[in-house]
This record gives sequence, C-alpha cells and structure tokens, in this order.
Amino acid sequence: MANLPDMTKHRGFPSGMPGTGVQFTIRRANPKGVTPIKALPRHGRPGTKEHRIDAAFLHALWHHFGDEPFERGNLDAARINLLFGREIIPAEKDFDPTSYEALLMINEKVARQSFPESFEDVFEV
Repeated sequence: MANLPDMTKHRGFPSGMPGTGVQFTIRRANPKGVTPIKALPRHGRPGTKEHRIDAAFLHALWHHFGDEPFERGNLDAARINLLFGREIIPAEKDFDPTSYEALLMINEKVARQSFPESFEDVFEV
C-alpha cells in the first residue's frame, strides 16, 4: 500500500449513525487522494431519515468540538459536504478543501436554525 497522508483521528467521535450504515468517520486516508470538501445540495427535509442523519452528525460535531475550529481529519467528506457552506464553514482564510488538516467550524446561527435538535444534550436515534 502506498504511503498515505497523515490524518488526525478524532478519538471518541461516533463512527456513524446506528442502524443506518451511514458513517461519520473514515478508517484511513484515501490512497487515491483526499476527497475534496464542497457544498452539495441537501435533499433531506425535516422529518426524513436524511434530515435525522444530518442532525445526528451535527449533534456529534457540536458536542465534540463546540464552537471551536476543528481539523477535518478522519471526518467523512460526504457528511461534511451536505452541511458545508451552511452549517459547517471554513475556519481559516486559506482553506484547502483537499487537506485532512483543513480547519472547519460550525456556523452556530445557521446550524441552530436548520437543526435545533442537534444542540440538545441528548439526541435520540
């Protein structure tokens, strides 16, 4: 196997949403290159399974990192991309969307409007 780029593993962060097969983290760096972070359209409306998954991911982010910037690391790009540009934003001026070291942060005002349930102490799966 080729030398993979270094990637911070966020210990204690949930690996995914139970019962769905949806992952929140990846096990190892992508040998084909880092998946770019980019805003993707979100189709999950409140009350749908997709909305619950996005809300659970944001809940995990908020309760793990709070309002502080965090490194992308082993967080799944697909999950980030569905929130990127709205609830998750770059935390640095020279944001590199293809770096595992890129800093992100939660746009709390937007996130609280879109996913108020993510800020509760407990998120029921």
